[in-house]
This record gives sequence, C-alpha cells and structure tokens, in this order.
Amino acid sequence: MTERLQKILARAGLGSRRNCETLILQGRVRVDGRPAKLGMRVDPEQAVITVDGEQLRLPAKPMYVLVNKPRGVLSSTRSQGGKPVVTDLVPAGRRLFPVGRLDLESEGLMLLTDDGDLANRLMHPRYEHEKEYRVLLNRMPDARQLETWRRGVVLADGHRTKPAKVLPERNPNEPWVRVVIREGHKRQIRETARALGLHVRRLIRVRFGPLELGDLQSGAWRPLSEGELKRLEKASVRPSTRRAAPRKTRRKAKPGTSSRRRS
Repeated sequence: MTERLQKILARAGLGSRRNCETLILQGRVRVDGRPAKLGMRVDPEQAVITVDGEQLRLPAKPMYVLVNKPRGVLSSTRSQGGKPVVTDLVPAGRRLFPVGRLDLESEGLMLLTDDGDLANRLMHPRYEHEKEYRVLLNRMPDARQLETWRRGVVLADGHRTKPAKVLPERNPNEPWVRVVIREGHKRQIRETARALGLHVRRLIRVRFGPLELGDLQSGAWRPLSEGELKRLEKASVRPSTRRAAPRKTRRKAKPGTSSRRRS
C-alpha cells in the first residue's frame, strides 16, 4: 500500500509532516537513489528511502482496530477498581490505545490504534467528526423536547450544546431515538436528556465519522479494512488544507455595453 512520502517520514520520527515536506524540498530525501518529490506516493515496504544518505528505518505498520465496547468496560488502558478495560478485548500483542472515550455504562463503537498522529487529528475539536448514537430513554420525548434538543441545551455545568440531529425510531415497544452530534462534551447525551427531564436507559455509539459498528457483536473486534482506513484518513485532513471550489468571477462589462445577453 502506497503512502505520501511526508507521512512516511513523519511516522519514522523525523518531525511533523510540514517539517518532513521541508526535508523533501531541500533535496535531502531520496527514493531508490533518485531525488524525492513533494507529494509523491511510495510503498515503504518496497522502496529504499534515504535521508541525508542514511536509509530510513520504519517502525511496525500501525494497527487500527474497531471494537464494540460492552457496558461496564472502561474506555482506558488502565484498570480502576479491578474493572476491565477496552484494550483487554484485543489480543494484539501491541500497545493500543482508544481514540476518544465512552463512559462506563455506554457501549458501542470504539477505535483502537497505535497511530498517535491519526488519533490526535481524529480527537481534535476542529474536525467536528460526526458521532451517531442509539439512545433508549425512559419515555419518548415530545415535540417541544425534541426541538429543544435539536437547537441546543444549556447543561448543568453551563456548557451549551451545539445543534444536533435527533430522530425518533419507529419502535412501538421501546422509546429509542437516534442522535448525531459533532462535539464530545463529557456525558453530553446523558446530561442533555437530564436537562430535558428525560433519563437514558441505554446508550450505544453506532458510528464515528465514516466508521460504522454494523453487526459486530458486543465485546468483539475486527481490523479496519483498507477502504475504511482511506475514508478515515480523508476525514482527518485539516479543513484549511482541503481544496476549496474555485469561485466563478464575472467579467466586467465594457463601457457603453450592457451585461445582459441580447435577445
């Protein structure tokens, strides 16, 4: 699998991607004996990459694992009070850590990885990745409560939640709703429901950005597919670096002429 050269250099510990781009522009990087070019894609397992004449030594390829965290499992790498932790669910033989958190009583999708660069970008507030939950309440919210939830709610700690998507599920037996948010305030959905006079009985995260839980069983895990990883990388590109669509500019009309088309 090919990757952008500056990403490979950053993974090898040569600095940020921007610093690695500078190394390439300075002509200090070669691929298979030839001067490297900015933006080129390279297979790090096949190509010989040198920096200042020394061959690059890459760490093990990062690991990306999707887990369905059960209720009662900590989304941490360290146990507290003897409680199980989510990293124990994956017998990877490597030190993985969770991207983001779910509280003890919540369940559902979590991403575990040892790719610190990607994890930091996924957790940074500027990206506002969508997170979707199935929420079982004590009763179905009425129209006023739904509208307030969607607009934003002031929580007990003074935080005002951003607008959210809230849609009741068509379940005649239990009051389930779907909630999509773009922020990660601590216990946000539970505290929002409390502020509206509701109580969360069960909370399941079913989507994080482009990743979906699907039919993965509680306590089970699986590695990300190549397609999922590509979508995750695309979703974690800084908004300022995404190419904006070119603006259409109107041509100025010459003096004495009309800008309207003649009929």
